[in-house]
This record gives sequence, structure tokens and C-alpha cells, in this order.
Amino acid sequence: MSTPPLTPREVYQVLRDLAIGVRTMRRIGEHPWVKIYCGLMTVETDGWVLTFYNDCDTLDYCNSCYAPDGRAYIFDSSQLYGTDPVELMSTWELQKLEKLLAET
Repeated sequence: MSTPPLTPREVYQVLRDLAIGVRTMRRIGEHPWVKIYCGLMTVETDGWVLTFYNDCDTLDYCNSCYAPDGRAYIFDSSQLYGTDPVELMSTWELQKLEKLLAET
């Protein structure tokens, strides 16, 4: 029996929790957000592992998310609008998360 994938809504909830300060994150890897400028950055929060795509210091999309229970969300550029968890965020949430990533 295979594990069902994470839904974009479930991943969005983790992103929202980070933005409003319910969860804290730590960077995995040596390069901070501001040094990447264009590329991937991975963070961990409460057993969740998220990888974001930084496009010129802007959070473009969530590349992947792995939950503590083993379920995963993997970005697919052929998906319809609204299926990337970042697209579900409000402008305020997105700005807060970008600021947190820059500080991580």
C-alpha cells in the first residue's frame, strides 16, 4: 500500500504556521537565502523538510515538502494554478516567509 501524497493545502498550512510564527525553521545546508539568489534552499521545521526555489531573492515556489509521516509533495510545473502551496499564501504571509528565509 503506497502512502498518499501531501496536498498543497497541507503544505500551505505549514508555510502559514512559519509565516505567523507558530513554527520556527532552521536552514539545512551551507548557503543562506541571500547567497543563493537563484536556486534551491532547504529548511526543516518540526520534522517537516521543505525546499524552496529562490528566484532573484523572491520565493517562487515550493519545490518539495516531506512530512514526518513520510508523505511528500513534489512540485510539478505542469500542475494547474493553485496547486503550488506558495500560490495559496496571502501577500502578507508570503512577505513574512520571505523575510524569515532571508534571516535563516
